[in-house]
Amino acid sequence: MFNVAVLRLKDITKYLVGIIFTIVIVIVATRYFSFKKKNVINNNNTQKSSNIISKQVQGIKSYMLKSGISQTIPVISVVTEDGKENEEKNTNNFLENILTSEINIMRGLDENKDDTKSEEQANNENTVTVNQNESEENKQEQQNTEIELAKTDVKTEVVTNNPITESFNVQYGNVKIKNQTSYTLTEDMLTPDITIDNKNILMFHTHSCESYTASDLFPYTPTGNYRTTDLNYTVTRVGTELEVQLKQYGFSTYHDMSYHDYPSYNGSYTKSLQTVQTVLQTFPADIIIDLHRDAIGSRPDYAPTVKIGDDYAAQIMYVIGTNAGGLYHPNWNQNLKFAIKVQAKAEEMYPGLFKPIMLTESRYNQHTGKYASIMEVGSTGNTLEQCLNSMKYLAKVLDEVLNNS
Repeated sequence: MFNVAVLRLKDITKYLVGIIFTIVIVIVATRYFSFKKKNVINNNNTQKSSNIISKQVQGIKSYMLKSGISQTIPVISVVTEDGKENEEKNTNNFLENILTSEINIMRGLDENKDDTKSEEQANNENTVTVNQNESEENKQEQQNTEIELAKTDVKTEVVTNNPITESFNVQYGNVKIKNQTSYTLTEDMLTPDITIDNKNILMFHTHSCESYTASDLFPYTPTGNYRTTDLNYTVTRVGTELEVQLKQYGFSTYHDMSYHDYPSYNGSYTKSLQTVQTVLQTFPADIIIDLHRDAIGSRPDYAPTVKIGDDYAAQIMYVIGTNAGGLYHPNWNQNLKFAIKVQAKAEEMYPGLFKPIMLTESRYNQHTGKYASIMEVGSTGNTLEQCLNSMKYLAKVLDEVLNNS
């Protein structure tokens, strides 16, 4: 049994105002603390919040008991002006349902916010990935567009102004050699009967700061006589071009861009030797190229040039060292055979691209590889663009020698 109290509208209004006011306070407080901790809330904290709200509900119940509301209005029957009664649920259940609804609403808001945030993050990440992919594709497309590979079957002729008379004293086929040693070069010593297994190519520069005649395309401020510490305008930049070209033919390359002649020119070969020995520990290579620019007295009017098709390219010269100077160098003849093999192919494809091979008594660190050499690209009178053109054709020659023979 329980009592049913029939109240007038004024009495009901008084009690409802107090209840609704309490509910509003609870709702506001709950939302406030929920949103204040939205970035750190988790399931445990949510459960704690629910416990707090439950305690608040219990507090409201206690208030109702103390004030006699629960005893007076266990079930509310509202008598309207037309005399009809509308029964409502138990007040305690009514409050609990409201508070529970508020909790669920706020949980839903947080979950929706987290879902929205996750979706936005996913969209942003997808956008970044797409942009990165597009950037890589554009970069690759630009590289493919900018890198012009050498053509074959084109007219070639030497067009050097103020040339220096070529001198040589040995010839093997179409390859000329200026032998500056006391060795007599026999047929067996000149025949390029070599098998090249390791086709890795290591490039470096003993004289990194050697530069060329400035041009409109490549102006620079010299820091010496045809020298600059800005490697964008030196023989080092020529090495970068060769590396780029070689990679188009599938070669594995290592281009070391260390300074070896700066701040001191003295000891350049000692420093470059240390560099090569260090690189070889992690990049085993038999083909080692020390890329230089020919000094030839620093004549500004000497620019050994060959016209290949529509390109003007600087001539290249092999310098091969021996052990004639007394330094240990057991593989110098292998180095010479490799130079002859490359130059013979170059004479077939682009006659005049190479000047006669220079065979010297000095070692020039060429004992570090089976097929090591100095390659001098152009001279002081050449421009950088002429030397860059040379690398396009040199790379094609190396491709024919190493990949297609």
